[in-house]
Amino acid sequence: MSKVVIIGAGGVGRVVAHKCSKLPEVFSEICLASRTLSKCDSIASELDRSISTAQIDADNVAETAALLKEFKPNLVINVALPYQDLTIMDACLEASVHYMDTANYEPKDEAKFEYHWQWAYQEKFKAAGLMALLGCGFDPGVTNIFTTHAKKHHFDLIDTLDIIDCNAGDHGKHFATNFNPEINIREVTANGRFFEHGEWKETEPLSIHRSFDFPEGIGPKEIYLMYHEEMESLAKHIPEIKRIRFWMTFSKKYLTHLRVLENVGMTRIDPILYQGQEIIPLQFLKAVLPDPGSLGETTKGRTCIGCIVDGLKKGEKKYYYIYNICDHKQCFEEVKSQAVSYTTGVPAMIGAMMLLTGKWRGEGVFNVEQFDPDPFMEQLNLHGLPWKEVFLAEKPAMLVD
Repeated sequence: MSKVVIIGAGGVGRVVAHKCSKLPEVFSEICLASRTLSKCDSIASELDRSISTAQIDADNVAETAALLKEFKPNLVINVALPYQDLTIMDACLEASVHYMDTANYEPKDEAKFEYHWQWAYQEKFKAAGLMALLGCGFDPGVTNIFTTHAKKHHFDLIDTLDIIDCNAGDHGKHFATNFNPEINIREVTANGRFFEHGEWKETEPLSIHRSFDFPEGIGPKEIYLMYHEEMESLAKHIPEIKRIRFWMTFSKKYLTHLRVLENVGMTRIDPILYQGQEIIPLQFLKAVLPDPGSLGETTKGRTCIGCIVDGLKKGEKKYYYIYNICDHKQCFEEVKSQAVSYTTGVPAMIGAMMLLTGKWRGEGVFNVEQFDPDPFMEQLNLHGLPWKEVFLAEKPAMLVD
């Protein structure tokens, strides 16, 4: 039995709070904290058990550390903005609390997300006898664990890895993002990158795309090559992989709106002067777009996220696909959030469980692929994200160069 502080009361924070509250044998006491206390209180009112709530500015190390020293949690589950990762890690060090998150740090003034800022905390956490678990959502997170599961059980050597993320849902809005609009748009408009033969290769944003036929009736969708942070940690921790790519689906409608917003300057992250005040255009755009947390009730359809792996087993070439399909409507019925939040929040809860129960434990900073995948994979099946795996006769043609 352990105490946790969840920082962040958006869609993912709602899922984490719901899922943790259902397991009092693991999460004996819960505090949900955010800049906006009313959001925390609203989520708390949905739960079947009582939890604490608190208002904090997670950009403020002293303020965050003060809450941790008062509540005395065993672990902080950070599902706030990626900009706040480092300040929350600093607060955990000050208060002597374990740390975990679902997305790596990126600076506010540059659309660049990499692990090196957080990996630099290795010696600090090790010296403090604390663990920091990075990137425990779905992608990054489950996709990393899918890869280590494949390596442990099906491959002696992995040659190539393609991570493919499909949201085949429809929220009924003209334009909206399924997670934080500021983070989503910064990610999508950045240059693409993939890892090949020990080097990073860069592409123009969304310039490489293919059609992929998704399983179980979802059907063909256009997938676009992007950069995503799990490639960086997988390239480091499984260096045998010759090529790693990440693909995501986007509708033509979404891309048309995004292109117009880019062309008129609304996706800029540098400040402009408006009526005597500095504003960030993308932050203003975020304020006028629908809140992703409000999309759950109207979103229909499914997500499909998985990994296609090829490599060798006892000298024989193998082709393998492991994936999860998640239904938006079912997620809303369970936790009042759509599947994009659900597929991030459930793995965050499971990662916290792994740490608190001692299934995963160490001193320092870790990515999820550094641990045994088996207990995590078992919990995915038990808590709403069942996975399927199939061996393929050959690599899908659209992924062959």
